[in-house]
Amino acid sequence: MTSRAPTRPVGTVTRGTTNPNRLRRMDRWIAATHGPELRRAAAPVAVDLGYGAAPWTAVELLTRLRAAAPHARVVGVEIEPARVAAAKPYERDGLVFRHGGFEIPVEGRPHLIRAANVLRQYDEPEVAAVWERLCARLAPSGAGSRGGLLVEGTCDEIGRRHVWVALGPEGPRTVTFATRLGSLDRPTDLAERLPKALIHRNVPGEPVHAFLRDFDRAWAAAAPYASYGARQRWIRAVRDLTADWPVTDGPVRWRQGEVTVAWEALAPRT
Repeated sequence: MTSRAPTRPVGTVTRGTTNPNRLRRMDRWIAATHGPELRRAAAPVAVDLGYGAAPWTAVELLTRLRAAAPHARVVGVEIEPARVAAAKPYERDGLVFRHGGFEIPVEGRPHLIRAANVLRQYDEPEVAAVWERLCARLAPSGAGSRGGLLVEGTCDEIGRRHVWVALGPEGPRTVTFATRLGSLDRPTDLAERLPKALIHRNVPGEPVHAFLRDFDRAWAAAAPYASYGARQRWIRAVRDLTADWPVTDGPVRWRQGEVTVAWEALAPRT
């Protein structure tokens, strides 16, 4: 029998920049919002796509997911073979590393794909095709399940500011803005961390620009609450935003320095 040649990984090598705890805000949100789906699955698999030059984010993802779903497993996927080899010593029960890219080299359909700081180097027109490809690999919806989740976004080097898009098998669902509130001057500070699908759309006439403009205005109006701390000011500003924008979460998440908005409200205009 003739063996098949290995499939060439799909994608481009990233810079590989990574730091411990860089993705803590994204992980915290995933565990809180997607944890019930992971617990319902018999053997949930999560993929840390493009974990970079060091395996810290995959190691941390396993720890954080298992707090919400004790049977979760994590597969770290990297397109650079040397990075996979360097990560192998960190394998343990529930954590493995594999060579691959957007084809997602795992058996079955993962319940989570996390792609942080991966698409930033790509051109905006390439994003939709990558999203479609990754969403097609997710566990399907049905029988009371919304299916798997793709979380794709960008953060700064130490994870203080982060914006991500959450997508299901059907496509994009929401956009989440998350920040360390003590480091925030105004909400538009988050604009530089918009994911590739939105970062070039932060211009007048585009929904994401209008949202950030309104967020700044709400933040300014909430200035009196600053005497109670940045958290209370953020909560008040987000509460005011709900009058005009489809915010999908509530005070429990706002207290974490987060706000999540329906994708349709921020999607680029064609």
